[in-house]
Amino acid sequence: MDNRSTLKPAQVAHIMVANAVAKHKDRYENIFWKAFAAGVMLSFGNLLSQIMSGGSPALNSSNPGLVKILGGAVFPVGLIMIFLNGYELLTSNMLYFPMAVCTRAVPLWGLALNWLIVFFGNLVGSLFFGAILVRYSGVMDAPPFADFVRTFAIHKAKDPEWHQIFLRGIACNWLVSVAVWQAAGAKDTLSRIVAIWIPIFIFVAAGYDHVIANMFSVPLGIMFHADASSL
Repeated sequence: MDNRSTLKPAQVAHIMVANAVAKHKDRYENIFWKAFAAGVMLSFGNLLSQIMSGGSPALNSSNPGLVKILGGAVFPVGLIMIFLNGYELLTSNMLYFPMAVCTRAVPLWGLALNWLIVFFGNLVGSLFFGAILVRYSGVMDAPPFADFVRTFAIHKAKDPEWHQIFLRGIACNWLVSVAVWQAAGAKDTLSRIVAIWIPIFIFVAAGYDHVIANMFSVPLGIMFHADASSL
């Protein structure tokens, strides 16, 4: 009897390929709605992080590093909900599908089609959440939150050079892949939560760029009338 709390790497790799095959065989409309839900779930974590960071202006001025740590500590709830519910997130599928293609379990066109559907599903879910559940719900209208939403969007879209955004994206998805791999190797829910939380906490606190998170943050800033010419 195997009493270890985690699976061997080879077992995790097998699970990754099996997951990709199951995703490949799923109905396209199911994939889209799971991706829509993933966009919403990740935006919940993103919103919580912005509430934490934007609601602490004095701490931002006196100890910005601590604010980054606190914002990173709450963001992972989004990916945790996505993983535990089996939703479709583009950045985690970027780990699953190449492994399946390399083992010839999934054709290359299956990878491209899944990524395309999931990309737009994540985008629609993120925009829906930003417009309906944040902007029109008024949860971020009061100061200092609205100002932070605008500033954060401009900071994400304008301040870095293009190559810096690209490199931050590599670092981010490396950590997302580590999170998904670790969670797939865990045998119980609490272990999966911790396995996801650690890498996601690191990427958010470090300020790396997650493409789906930015689908919420940047459009939300525009919805709050951030200077579009600065984006």
